[in-house]
Amino acid sequence: MDINQLLYSEIVEKALVEDLGSGDVTTSNIFGLDHSGSGLVIAREKGVAAGLPVAEMVFKTLNQAIQWDQFCPEGTEFRSGDVLAEIKGSMQAILSGERVALNFLQRLSAIATRTRTYSERAAKYNVKILDTRKTTPGLRVLEKYAVRLGGGINHRIGLYDAALVKDNHIKGAGGIKNAVLRLKSKLPMTAKIEVEVENMAQVEEALDAGVDIIMLDNMAPEKMKQAVELIDGKVLVEASGSIGLDDVEAVAAAGVDYISVGALTHSVEALDISLDIR
Repeated sequence: MDINQLLYSEIVEKALVEDLGSGDVTTSNIFGLDHSGSGLVIAREKGVAAGLPVAEMVFKTLNQAIQWDQFCPEGTEFRSGDVLAEIKGSMQAILSGERVALNFLQRLSAIATRTRTYSERAAKYNVKILDTRKTTPGLRVLEKYAVRLGGGINHRIGLYDAALVKDNHIKGAGGIKNAVLRLKSKLPMTAKIEVEVENMAQVEEALDAGVDIIMLDNMAPEKMKQAVELIDGKVLVEASGSIGLDDVEAVAAAGVDYISVGALTHSVEALDISLDIR
């Protein structure tokens, strides 16, 4: 699994502490420590699998002896009715971990599924779909992992790993040129600088400042096409700003290199996936 095990195990443990508190008063009083059982993880709608190893981690955090057999590889598509995995072992661990495991699996699979849909619509224009920092607090690394499984590309992980000059930076610094000059005087020569622009004058200013990536923010596709022609391949171009699924092809056709979509993570609805005890 393409994850940092130490980092992800911390997220899983926090989620379990949040849910279990001092203990599962229902399950622990119905089933003894020696009571075993099994269950199937079943998809109730179609989607793209993401988070099955995280779900496994939930159960094995509660009981290392849990047996987890995964039938659907991460990043592959499943249909309604497909069995994604089977779990065997302690009933206490299975039932106490059920909700947390499904919360991860349902949300991450929803993100991967939405990303796959966006990516497929942009693919014929050779345009890549990017995520944003509009993620659930504490779950960013998992949600960006799901984006990759869906065929998208991660933008910056946080404020620390890339320089992105946005509208308020520009206003505070007194212009794009001032902001970029300050960054160049302090960042390593290998660091890339991206600038968000809203009109053609700012596109020209960003080009003159020698940025590496220009983000076209909230522009209509016709304006984006003009901006792409003005940029003329000198730098990479990203489109951003409330780009819905119905808008993707028109934006991609404008000639941009990337489209960033906050909706990949900030407003997905959990997929319907259940755990049925046998």
